[in-house]
Amino acid sequence: FNDRKECKTDDVFLCSSLETRVLGIGGTFQNGYHNTGLSSPSPFIRSFINSSWVDRYKEPAPPHMVTMIWSLIVSLYGLGAFFGSLSINFVSRMLGRKMAAVCNGGICVAAGGIMLASKAVGSYEMIIAARTLYGFSAGLGQGIHLMYLAEISPTNIRGTVCQSAATFLSLGKLSAQFIGLSEILGQEDLWNILLFIPALFSVVQILGLPFLPDAPRYLFIEKGDEKACKQALQSLWGEGEYREEIDEMLAEHAALERAPPKSTLQFLKDQDVRWQLVSISVIVCCSVLSGISVVTIFSYDILLRSGIPINKIRYITVGQGLCDTLTSIFCGLLIERAGRRVMLWGGFGVMSATMVLITVMLQLQHSHFWASYVTVILIMLLIIFNGGAGGVGMTLNGELFVQSDRLAAFAVTGSQRYLLFSVVGMTFPFLIKALDSYCFLLFSCVCTVGCLYTFFILPETKGKTMMEISNEFKAITICGKSKEEKGA
Repeated sequence: FNDRKECKTDDVFLCSSLETRVLGIGGTFQNGYHNTGLSSPSPFIRSFINSSWVDRYKEPAPPHMVTMIWSLIVSLYGLGAFFGSLSINFVSRMLGRKMAAVCNGGICVAAGGIMLASKAVGSYEMIIAARTLYGFSAGLGQGIHLMYLAEISPTNIRGTVCQSAATFLSLGKLSAQFIGLSEILGQEDLWNILLFIPALFSVVQILGLPFLPDAPRYLFIEKGDEKACKQALQSLWGEGEYREEIDEMLAEHAALERAPPKSTLQFLKDQDVRWQLVSISVIVCCSVLSGISVVTIFSYDILLRSGIPINKIRYITVGQGLCDTLTSIFCGLLIERAGRRVMLWGGFGVMSATMVLITVMLQLQHSHFWASYVTVILIMLLIIFNGGAGGVGMTLNGELFVQSDRLAAFAVTGSQRYLLFSVVGMTFPFLIKALDSYCFLLFSCVCTVGCLYTFFILPETKGKTMMEISNEFKAITICGKSKEEKGA
């Protein structure tokens, strides 16, 4: 900082911690809750599908039909999130960051109401509709959350602040796993209440966010309001003039005037951001297809298949959620020291090896009783190292693009993430039937690609402004020449 050179990083973080928390419970927390929220009540929902079918058609539902409806319940969440991500650009420009987050909370509350009523009405179609709306809200909310964090955080702790998105994602997973225990809401009569809980957190965001400042970078660069920007900076970080930060925004504002905000199509055609787009796309695709989403969503089925007793599975999933949360907090403390690249290629590399070992253990489970418990340990290891690969990916999403490209970038990467999530959710129940445990070898190959790309190509972004990061990508060499050299 210019006027606060002696200001401690911890003090600066505490100034914005309230807004970080309010954003988190309406952002990635929601996505995390929905990722694991279906695991505990999955047998009850399948039973509900069958009983609803019997009530209507006076005969049991064919097994393939139950599997198909269950796959729709899982996968349409991803499809809803896909469209939610595509709407980030439009909604954020029309309403601004803060009001977009508040309105998004309203969508989540509406989805919660539909989910709550579905059991009384006896309609699995209402579950599908609620999951689709939940997905739309989560896709839009996660994009707004990540963008908001990138625009309220100072450069020297931007990685730590943005990593908090991964922490809230993990907290959401842990909350769903804990509340889903049979002693709490993981019961056949209460599964609809379990899936209604995210709406309550959205109510907190709707009530709290209007009293907190909007993103300073948005106020200055897009709205041109320097006074409001300075007030927001002082509200978030404490008293000071913040000339260094404002000068950086001035430079970015001048660049924005030369190149106005792009539509999603213009962004995809822009050669200047090609390497940033390729890099974040590879990281997003490898994160979603790494198998970690399968492990969290279908953890009940995977652990059951590995030979773990049914009455122990829910407690193991809570342990996984706790491990995930502690890992994301640790990664938040580590990211500004280790840097982004090391945590990415190291995370993907260990995950690749772990997937191979999970395949071996699942093959040995019938002949060796200890293989089931080794599988649990390997899943824990997978979750730990996903904290590096998955969490850092969220940080990079807000770092790689300047203001004119950021909204379109979040729309593109968010839609990629959730389209792939939808495909995985739809195909995995059939994939594991066809390939059995060998399907994890496919995930291992994906992780290997992510490891190699981030090790050999991705530049380090730690401690750099967004304009400096943009120049780093322009310097990437292609066949011996960088893009700048080619354009010369």
